Amino acid sequence: MKAASREAQEQVQVRLEDLIRNSDNSVAAAAQIGAELFLVVDQLDGERALRVAVADPSLEPAQRTGIMGDVFGNRVADQTKQVLLAAAGQEWSSPRELRQGLINLGRRALLRGAEGQGQLEQVEEELFGLSVLLENNKQLTQLLADRTATAEKKRGLLANVIYGHVTMFTEALALQVIGRPESNPVDDLAALATEVAQLRGKTVARITSAEELSDSQREALAGKLKTIYGCEIAIHSEVDPSLLGGMVIRVGDEVIDGSTRGKITRLRADLAATTAY
Repeated sequence: MKAASREAQEQVQVRLEDLIRNSDNSVAAAAQIGAELFLVVDQLDGERALRVAVADPSLEPAQRTGIMGDVFGNRVADQTKQVLLAAAGQEWSSPRELRQGLINLGRRALLRGAEGQGQLEQVEEELFGLSVLLENNKQLTQLLADRTATAEKKRGLLANVIYGHVTMFTEALALQVIGRPESNPVDDLAALATEVAQLRGKTVARITSAEELSDSQREALAGKLKTIYGCEIAIHSEVDPSLLGGMVIRVGDEVIDGSTRGKITRLRADLAATTAY
C-alpha cells in the first residue's frame, strides 16, 4: 500500500476506533461493522464502475461520499455508514487500495470486538491453529486454494470444518481470508495470526517441535526469547515428529535449529567436509 493510502487508512481507522469505543455495546458494534465492511467489499469486487467511482481522485470528496452514501446508506448500520463515508472522503492511491483498506478496517473492527470480549489471544491461537490444520491437510488446502472455485464455495467448505469449534470472530476472519486470498490459505491465516499478535504488542516466534509443548514449556520459552530479543513474544507452535527431538525456532528472518534432525544434518555435512580433505 502506497503512502497516500496508508495515511488514508490511518485516518479512517481513527474514526473506526472512536465509533467502536463510544458505542453502547462495543463488542456488538465492532462485530457488525466488521461483517458489513466485508459485505461492502464483496459488492465492490463485483462492480468495477462503483469501485472506481468511490476512489476517483478527479471527483471532489463530497461527490465520492455522496456516491458511497447513495449506494450503501440504507443497507448498513449507521456506524458502518460513517466508516464508509470517511473512507470515501480520503484520497487513495487506487481503487484497489481503497478496497484493501476496507478489508483491513473490517479486520481491525472484528479484532477490537474480540478484544472487548476478552478473546483476542484465543483468536490468535485459533487462526494459527487453522493454518497448521490446513498445512497438514493437503487435500482441503488444495480445495480452498482452487482459483476456479467461487469465494462462496470455499467459504462454505471451511465453515463446515470450523463451525462450532472457534469463536465467531475467528470464523468471520478466517472466512474473509479464504474468500479473498493474498497468497495461499496456510500463509494467509498465519499472517493474520501474526497481525493479531502485533495488535497485542507481541512479536511472533514460530516453534516447530518434535513433541507438543506444555504450557509451562511455552511460558519458559517465551521468557527466554524475550530476554534474547528484548520484546514480548507470542509462541505459535506446531508439531513435526520428523525433527526426532528438539525444536526449530523462527523469529522474523532468523532461524535457530536445535532439532535432532538439524544436528544430524550438520554432523553429516562436517563429516563430508572432513572426508573431502
